[in-house]
Amino acid sequence: MRLAALRRLTGRLGFRITFLLALGILPLAMLSAVQTLTLSHEAQSRAEAAILGDTVRVASPVLQHILRAQGAAATLASAVSEVDNDPGKCHEILSRFARANPLYTLVGFIPTNGVMTCSGSGLTHDFTGSSNFRDAIKEPGPTFEVNHEGPVSGTGVLVVVNPVEHSDGRRSGIIVLSIPQHALEVSQAGAADSSGVPPSLRLFTFDSDGNVLTSTKGYEKDKRYLPRDRALKTLAGDRSIAFTATDANGHRRIFAVVPIVVGKLYALSSWPGSYGQGEGALTRLPPLILPALMAIVSLFAAWMAAEVLVLRHIRRLRHAIRAFASGSRVVPLPGKGAAPLEIREVEESFERMTETILRDEAELEDAVHQKEVLLREVHHRIKNNLQLIASIMNLQMRREKSPEVKGIMKNLQDRVMSLATIHRGLYLTSGVSDVRADELLSGIVNQVLSFSTGDERRFEVETDFADILLTPDQAVPLSLLLTEALTNAMKYAGAAAPGAEPKLSVSLTREAGTGARLLVENSLPEDIPDAEEAPPALDGPSGFGSHLIRAFAQQLGGKMETGQSDGTYRLDLQFSVTPLTRGEAGSSSAAEEQPPAGPPSAPESRPDAPTASSTTEEADRARLRASAADISGVFPRRKP
Repeated sequence: MRLAALRRLTGRLGFRITFLLALGILPLAMLSAVQTLTLSHEAQSRAEAAILGDTVRVASPVLQHILRAQGAAATLASAVSEVDNDPGKCHEILSRFARANPLYTLVGFIPTNGVMTCSGSGLTHDFTGSSNFRDAIKEPGPTFEVNHEGPVSGTGVLVVVNPVEHSDGRRSGIIVLSIPQHALEVSQAGAADSSGVPPSLRLFTFDSDGNVLTSTKGYEKDKRYLPRDRALKTLAGDRSIAFTATDANGHRRIFAVVPIVVGKLYALSSWPGSYGQGEGALTRLPPLILPALMAIVSLFAAWMAAEVLVLRHIRRLRHAIRAFASGSRVVPLPGKGAAPLEIREVEESFERMTETILRDEAELEDAVHQKEVLLREVHHRIKNNLQLIASIMNLQMRREKSPEVKGIMKNLQDRVMSLATIHRGLYLTSGVSDVRADELLSGIVNQVLSFSTGDERRFEVETDFADILLTPDQAVPLSLLLTEALTNAMKYAGAAAPGAEPKLSVSLTREAGTGARLLVENSLPEDIPDAEEAPPALDGPSGFGSHLIRAFAQQLGGKMETGQSDGTYRLDLQFSVTPLTRGEAGSSSAAEEQPPAGPPSAPESRPDAPTASSTTEEADRARLRASAADISGVFPRRKP
């Protein structure tokens, strides 16, 4: 079922046009997709490069603080190197600097022994146990340290360290300047607000271990803007980088990392994913969406063009052809003028074809009707002529005085009337090249009963005829056979019990394949001979009815059996129904098709029937076969 539906779908013209167009635009679609991806990558690269520059610009306040602190530390180291042996002058220099620069939480000189006795605030502190001090005192030049909890201020600080060296190269200690992290946050936020960058920008500073030092609005508020799948420690390097990733909320953002002090301090900026890509809904779509939409729109336009220009006109023409093929002879084609020229020409050809077919059918129907009328008129005239002959015979019978002659003429008159009944049935029954057996045989039974019954002699009749279609070559001998058999059955039928009516049963049934079976039964009088004796004859002393019945059975090519049992005499005929195509083609009759038959078995006779010689029987049978052919020849044969 699904395979058939799929084949039906793929066999449609609209599908094939759309499929071929899709194959045609596939290279263009692929090229457009590749170019779109390339442009998208280039735009992404440009955006990342721009973001790196913006990150440096936004992070410049932090860098300026560090650079100023480094410069101040170098100046203080030069001044202190001359007075490091005089704590009072050292304190004076540092305190004067501290008052002029309140940004720093610690301005101090730590000698090599680790005990700070000179500071801008006058505080002293022992740094001998600090690992940061031990690392800083060993550095040959200026350094930068990150301390999350300053030993003096107790808050996170950025420490700028500069060595104090004398002219002879001797190092007496280090100058330390501490910048609080909150001061950097304020400066960073101010720089961001004054730079015209998006409000969703977040700027972080972190050390080489990945520890966040500062953020735009505090770490707790800004940590959701950090990259979700990358550790900050892995981003600490010696060069600037930019990349696109998702933040902790799963949103796409662009990140840039700029080293402020290589190996010590880094700036990380977190930008919205649409930054640098323009405004509008289209800029937020995936890069392949637009080529895909263009391809879909192109295919839809192709399908609509095929539908409007071709398919709907073909469907209309298809409906008209189907209606004409199903028997409808009124096949309008509305909207023909809107179709393309080629389809209009096809529709006009179809209309001319239908007009020709309708005209030919009308002429054919007229010819068939005329032939049918003529054929029925022939049957009607033959019936009238046969009735006229029967009337003439009836007049002649009234003048005859011999009972034997009257009996012979009466038998001939019955057979003539039987022929008239057959032709009456032939022109009254439906069909011309075929005859309905139930209509024909029912009329014959009624006609024979009306001739042979009266108030003093009645029969109980049962009939059962199947609606078998017969060719005229079979209808005529079958009707004559039934007439003779029914006449003979009525002549010798008797009541099975005193006061009862004799019973007659006539049936025509279908058998396996093309077979048919005619069965004529009559009840026997209660005083018939025993079953061992010969059954009653089929006719009078001459046995002429028996010869006719057997001749008609031979003409039908059937097999006939007679016999009696349980008080009933039965005539059973089995034959094959000739196909109607043979009847229409004017095939030869059964008598002409069969070779000359050998001498049939002697007919079953009644006790008073005389036995004829072999030579006389052969002559009689030859005459009877010729008579049967002549009788059936009353119906004209149809020629191809």
